[in-house]
Amino acid sequence: MPKKLTGLFYGWRMMAAACALRVLGAGLHSFGFTVFFLPLSQDLNLNRTATSLAFSLARAEGAIEGPIVGHLLNRHGPKPIMLAAVVLMGVGYLLFSQVNSYTTFLIVYLGVISLAHAGGFMHAPMVLINTWFIRHRARAITISSAAFGLGGVLVAPLLSLIVQAWGWRWGAAIAGFLFLAIGIPLSLTVRRSPESMGLLPDGDEPARPMRGKDGVELPVKAEVEVTVAEALRSFAFWGSVLAAGIRNGSYHAIGVHFIPLMVWKGLSEPQAALLLSVYAFLGMSFTLVLGWFADKANKPRMTAMILFAAAGAMFLPIIGDSFATLCLFTVFFAAVETTFPLGWAVVGDLFGRKHYAQIRGYMTLFYTWGGVIGPVVAGAIFDRWETYEPLLWSLVVVYIVAGLFFASLNRSWQKATGRIRALK
Repeated sequence: MPKKLTGLFYGWRMMAAACALRVLGAGLHSFGFTVFFLPLSQDLNLNRTATSLAFSLARAEGAIEGPIVGHLLNRHGPKPIMLAAVVLMGVGYLLFSQVNSYTTFLIVYLGVISLAHAGGFMHAPMVLINTWFIRHRARAITISSAAFGLGGVLVAPLLSLIVQAWGWRWGAAIAGFLFLAIGIPLSLTVRRSPESMGLLPDGDEPARPMRGKDGVELPVKAEVEVTVAEALRSFAFWGSVLAAGIRNGSYHAIGVHFIPLMVWKGLSEPQAALLLSVYAFLGMSFTLVLGWFADKANKPRMTAMILFAAAGAMFLPIIGDSFATLCLFTVFFAAVETTFPLGWAVVGDLFGRKHYAQIRGYMTLFYTWGGVIGPVVAGAIFDRWETYEPLLWSLVVVYIVAGLFFASLNRSWQKATGRIRALK
């Protein structure tokens, strides 16, 4: 196998495959849930707390699976996990189109659709990219995360049109078919690591051996590697977990309720769906622009500043309900999307490549609970007061706290990146 094909490092092809899978998963599932939210609730006669609970239980399922998925990814690589995920998602959405009660909805959504989603569409692409890149890690991860937003820009609006024209059941059936028809071929293109193809991360050439004054060849320094046990004993691990957990709870509280929130402020469902597409496009754009410079920037500090800006944005829907105000809120909230790849790039910098999948899996076990609780609390607040205003006030505080936790990682990150530069 040649080291480069047509002059392009093969890692960028792996990143492209990961991006395509994320477009599919984000557009049909992550953004798709808010498209299905109101018609599903009305058809099955569910309140918003009950519908939100399904999403939150799916997040809890992903959290519990985290260490298991991390072990499987470390042992077998991303390809089989991705393949299993697209098959389960495809079959799951075909079954989802036929549910006729809350019980069957939970069985299908939790027992089939969500069973492998986190592993195949969230963990596996990130592990794949972290394995293929070191110097360009943040750039590659942010491009992959921008693909998540692209799914919201390209796929979610089409799904919304299908749901509005033919109903949510046809939308679910078409989603299932697309997962199988597109996801399976994409998964089969994945290669585990650059070393498995005789390559080095980032497309680097093998380093020439260095020799001492006496002509004896000096040993090559190994890449920074942190074991799971070492990570679990570090402030960097628990600081990252707390920062991500708080951020996730606030982000998903708004994300899952985005269309219902906009309808509460007076927009129609088609207008809200359009704004959802704008939000996804802006999230993708912010991620690409900021991610391009992230490898040379202070990532924890950049993440904290974005979250502080998001805290201020929560005031906008509190004080106004004009379309312009809601658009401005969407702009600031979309920037939060950038904090996800920045956070995972920081984790890669701190702990290296070898045990990244397992360390990420254990982090997921802890931090995901923020995303579990957030949407249910948001739904319960609306069911109790028929307004999202108490939620928005609380998120001002939550985003500030999340920003402070990310800022606290600055010193650990500086030490880790110092070690990485010393090895280059």
